[in-house]
Amino acid sequence: MGAMEQIGATVTAGAREYLTFRLDQEEYGIDILKVQEIRGYEPPTRIANAPNFIKGVVNLRGTIVPIVDMRLKFNCSKVEYDAFTVVIILNLHHRIVGIVVDSVSDVMELPAESVKAAPDVDSVIDGDAVLGLGSLEDRMLILLDIEKLMSGLDMALTSDAA
Repeated sequence: MGAMEQIGATVTAGAREYLTFRLDQEEYGIDILKVQEIRGYEPPTRIANAPNFIKGVVNLRGTIVPIVDMRLKFNCSKVEYDAFTVVIILNLHHRIVGIVVDSVSDVMELPAESVKAAPDVDSVIDGDAVLGLGSLEDRMLILLDIEKLMSGLDMALTSDAA
């Protein structure tokens, strides 16, 4: 399903809730239903030969969870970890993945008419992984299809992993 079809599906479904987070100066939104929990950042155990944006793994109540640094994945400027740095634990089709972000903003409900198609430009983010741009008052959100983003070939994560 392409981005326009997904936006069309969103229109028929009405408003959706997104967890918003910051990376550098940009604000992103992901479907709140994919979020399992939010945790403070703790250094993961490094995995040899993993892509540089996969920081390693953590043991989350008996489940080994890969941790993806979104700043590195999106080629943002220098990565710094501070008191606001968090890990969003995602539940994606029988797979648990953690993403490191600068900070979590809030949960935002966006009416379907506030979501516009993203312009077709070259980006480090796969175009299929951008659902659109959401605007509410003076805020602009880049809405991500986090499942597509976390299942790319560069992720080195199989969909069978649990």
